Amino acid sequence: MPHPMTLPTPPPESAAVRGVRGSAIRDLLAVTERPGVLSLAGGLPATELIPGLRIAEAAARVMGSSDALQYTTSRGATRCREAVARVEAVDPSQILLTHGSQQALSLLAQSLLDPADVVVVDDPVYVGALQAFQSVRAHVEALPITNEGTNIAALVKLLESGVRPRIVHTVSNFHNPSGVTSTAATREALANLAQRYGFWIIDDDPYGRLRFDDTVHTTISGHTTVSGHTPIPGERVIRLGSASKTLAPALRVGWLNASPAIVSLVERLKQCADLCGSALNQLMVAELLSDNVWFEGHIDTVTSEYATRSAALTSALDDAFGADVEYVAPTGGMFC
Repeated sequence: MPHPMTLPTPPPESAAVRGVRGSAIRDLLAVTERPGVLSLAGGLPATELIPGLRIAEAAARVMGSSDALQYTTSRGATRCREAVARVEAVDPSQILLTHGSQQALSLLAQSLLDPADVVVVDDPVYVGALQAFQSVRAHVEALPITNEGTNIAALVKLLESGVRPRIVHTVSNFHNPSGVTSTAATREALANLAQRYGFWIIDDDPYGRLRFDDTVHTTISGHTTVSGHTPIPGERVIRLGSASKTLAPALRVGWLNASPAIVSLVERLKQCADLCGSALNQLMVAELLSDNVWFEGHIDTVTSEYATRSAALTSALDDAFGADVEYVAPTGGMFC
């Protein structure tokens, strides 16, 4: 007599898993693998702009180092943190390397948020940030983004109603997915509100180097007001960066730039998550960033190509739809 078929028992789901919806990023990346698909949705750098030969040369050089194939510290390889600190113009004690900037978002959510804590995001929002906050069961308040960046008027109204967010998340440069770049007034207002009401700003900035012109915006941390009589730049600002958009996504090297106290806090959870990142990849990034002449030339090449593609896309939109379609004309970034 045949045995009755038994259905597999589903694994138990934690509250953290139940709080996270399916990954839109994963679904978008799956679509890009279909033959003939030209996707404008996924955040994939142009393959032909990835400096493969230069990366291979960097790999060959660092393989001669005795520590390239060893464990490194949870904060990241010292050489890479120093190279990133030079790019960010901060002390290396303010840099913690992560497995892409997405891990930085996830670790910050775990480090700073308890269930039901309020997080303010722009609407529309980068879906990876939304998932990170959902995973810790935070309460997300989405404020419609304006042409000047984060909706300061709506944020002030929320704060005056008594809501006290723990975090405000934004992409100040070439916002994903709206394309907006925050104005100086918006950045300054956001920094002032953070000081006044005590919330943390996560300035998610993977695209900041991909500017189509010479306009340089002061970072939100650069606008931070004084604490007492002593200026403390970036006291409540955590900046995220990444090598994925300027070098190659497969390197999986991102970072957070924050106060040493925040770095120490996040480091403890990084130890639990993966002990440390890849010393090999981090040393390769250090090699590439340390050659400033090459790196700046590479950035010029990449941004010039993205600017050309952006102009072609906006011209095609104008020709096809005219005044029936409104869009933000990109001034930087790579979604084109």
